[in-house]
Parts: sequence; structure tokens; C-alpha cells
Amino acid sequence: MVQAILFIIAGLAEIGGGYLFWLWLREGGPYWFGIIGGLVLIVYGVVPTFQTFPTFGRVFAAYGGVFIVLALLWGWLVDKETPDRFDILGGMICLIGVSVMLWAPRMN
Repeated sequence: MVQAILFIIAGLAEIGGGYLFWLWLREGGPYWFGIIGGLVLIVYGVVPTFQTFPTFGRVFAAYGGVFIVLALLWGWLVDKETPDRFDILGGMICLIGVSVMLWAPRMN
């Protein structure tokens, strides 16, 4: 459960920090959006280090799948862009892939 929460916190920090940069640079938002966005992106860089999985590559590969789903949810809730059936199917496939990468039995 803690692992899933860490993936979600990291994903929201990356998306939120990137969104603040987007608002600052693309939408002409105030400069402090960029500063706060940068600080939030630092949080994104730190949070995955608390994962208990043994390898960096596997954690970040799995995080990528979680990020895709979070980005779709962000688009739906913040940008009011409703995911279509292919977005939902793709997100489900990503979460299945994450589950296989992280929890499949290994033959080490």
C-alpha cells in the first residue's frame, strides 16, 4: 500500500510541477508558478527513492505506467478532457504491465 501511495505522490508532483511550468511559460502565469513548479519537481525526484523495490530502472519503468494513468486523470479533472475508451484501455494495459513488472515471481 505504501508503495502505491509513493507512486501516486511522485506522479502528482511531476504532473503538478510540470503544469505550473506550463502555466508560467505557455500561459503567461506569474514567475512564482515557475519557482513553485521547480520545487515540486524536486519533490518528484526525491519521492521514488523511498520505494522498497531493489532497482532504479524497474521502479521508474513501473512509475511510467502509473504516470500515464495519473496524467489521464489530471486531464479529465483539471483540463476537462474526458478520456475515451482507448485512453481507458491503454491505462488499464499500463497498470497490468506495472503489476507484472513489480510483482511477478522472479527466477533469480
